[in-house]
Amino acid sequence: MLQRNAAARTAGRCTPVVSDLSSVEGVRGLVDWLDEHLTSIDILINNAGATWGAPLEEFPLTGWTKVLNTNLVAPFYLITGTLALLRMAARPDRPARVINIGSVDALATPSWENYSYSASKAGLHMVTRHLAKQLASDGITVNAIAPGPVLTDMLGHAAADPEVEAGLLERVPLGRYGQSDDLIGTVRFLASRAGSYLTGTIIPLDGGISGCAG
Repeated sequence: MLQRNAAARTAGRCTPVVSDLSSVEGVRGLVDWLDEHLTSIDILINNAGATWGAPLEEFPLTGWTKVLNTNLVAPFYLITGTLALLRMAARPDRPARVINIGSVDALATPSWENYSYSASKAGLHMVTRHLAKQLASDGITVNAIAPGPVLTDMLGHAAADPEVEAGLLERVPLGRYGQSDDLIGTVRFLASRAGSYLTGTIIPLDGGISGCAG
């Protein structure tokens, strides 16, 4: 709770729930918790992600199963598992929202050997479009954001290497990393009244990588 001036105003309550979304049990446990504690869901954001890099000849099966389970299987079953709650929140003039976090690596061929990551995000983009068509009549919009290189923990180790960083930013026409505000602003747009007429859209938040290729 935040206190402003003399009056205390509720800014929202956040309840953390620990769950391993790379496992069937973890996804099921989270869906069960949501079903038990909530009566509706206005906005569902699938933001959990994993990546794996290895040379082509050495790329392990584990690098596929963990990444696809986290990036593609879990979002699908979180959406289908919470459909009743999303439908409860939907109104004719205010749809419930599903926002999936995809990747520019599903729009432009990556420079890194992260085969399962790009494949999982491409799958998530297609699932976004497919579910958007399926759920439109229920008053639920489904969109995705495809970020380029945004400074997060996942990118941190690469950004620490000057050579890798130079090669990474060379791909970005705007010549910089995305910032948290760039991603937050796009999520807010999709979750707001201004984004209520969009569904099945993949927004490339990538500094021009996908749009200026070639």
